[in-house]
Amino acid sequence: MENKTQQTTKYPGVYVDDKGNYFYQSEFGIDRITGKRIRKKGRKDANGKPFSSAFEANKELTRLKREYHKVNSYGNYKMTYEQFMRTVYMPYYQTDVEGSTFASREFAFEILLDRFGSIPLRSISVENVQNFRTWLLSSQKNGGTGYSQSYASLIFGVFRKSLDKAVEMQYLEYNISKKVKAISKGKAVIPYWTKQEFEKVISQIYIGDFYEHLNFVMLWMYYMTGIRVNEGTALYWNDVDLSKKRLRVHHMLIIKTRNNWKRNSYTKTEDGKRIIALDDDTINILKEWRSRQSEIGLGNENDYIFSYDGLPMIKSTIARIISRYAKLANVKKIQAKGLRHSHASYLINEFNVSVLVLSQRMGHSSPEITLKHYAHMWSGADTAIAELMTGNVEIKTADQSKIKFNGNQSLKK
Repeated sequence: MENKTQQTTKYPGVYVDDKGNYFYQSEFGIDRITGKRIRKKGRKDANGKPFSSAFEANKELTRLKREYHKVNSYGNYKMTYEQFMRTVYMPYYQTDVEGSTFASREFAFEILLDRFGSIPLRSISVENVQNFRTWLLSSQKNGGTGYSQSYASLIFGVFRKSLDKAVEMQYLEYNISKKVKAISKGKAVIPYWTKQEFEKVISQIYIGDFYEHLNFVMLWMYYMTGIRVNEGTALYWNDVDLSKKRLRVHHMLIIKTRNNWKRNSYTKTEDGKRIIALDDDTINILKEWRSRQSEIGLGNENDYIFSYDGLPMIKSTIARIISRYAKLANVKKIQAKGLRHSHASYLINEFNVSVLVLSQRMGHSSPEITLKHYAHMWSGADTAIAELMTGNVEIKTADQSKIKFNGNQSLKK
């Protein structure tokens, strides 16, 4: 209902309230699906700045009306999901994320286009979305994809985000997929090596061989520092201070092949940039490896630490190295990122490290993130406290009752 104290201006749909603030309030049209009137009201421009004049308010109202009619033209009204994805969402997404992230989502886009491509954007129904969700989570035996829950969650999440963009661009009034329950990632249990398993693994490596020496250095560094895989592959020798015993983690490597890569001057998150303290064993191992690299002309400040020919190592190679030595040591095979979890387990179980210290060392944005991933590893960490508690409180009770009890007769007996 219109405020009685507001006054009109020379611009239709633009008003000024009793405090002298300008705003617009206007009908844009009627939704062709619901039949409801579409009303818009606002006090700020596209940059979130309050209007200082009726002219500014009218300028924003005119812009919004033009945008609305452009989006709701007959052509856009019939736009299919595939047209929207290929002309709007995918080009936008490609400019908004890392090249590696976009590449990792291309398969998800193909699934979405195959499923919804021919359906007009405005005709996607709750039933379509629910059936898609069920299909993603079903086994192949039951006519589904057979995907893991985490992968099904990723694809469904991409779908929801694409429709969010459609709403933001005013192609849709609301995101129909949000009427259906999201798919949770589920609990991803990432296998890791205990200290004893790690010792078995490195006992299988012959460092007399140059390439095996590199394998040893990589496994050791990942296990003893907890750095992310692409943070390790990006390390130059100038990232290590061998005298102050510090490792600078400020880069990550985006790599497709050994000859097609990019070294970014940032890590996965802003808080990922960090300095890690190194133990003496790690320092000695690095010194020996640098000396070994120097025999073939490597080991200079801007050379990769993890390299046997001047080129960086790639993730799949590290996975093969882990697999090879795990088999020789007769321990479980883990993923490359499992070495990061192994480091967290090692610090918690061997040294009962605090959440704050582990969070800083791992490059997490907050201790809450650390707890989310590693809280289960602290189970049993309070055993020492329980032992100290034993006998700490003197147990001495009264010789006879000092209260008069008038309660339940059966209890008195």
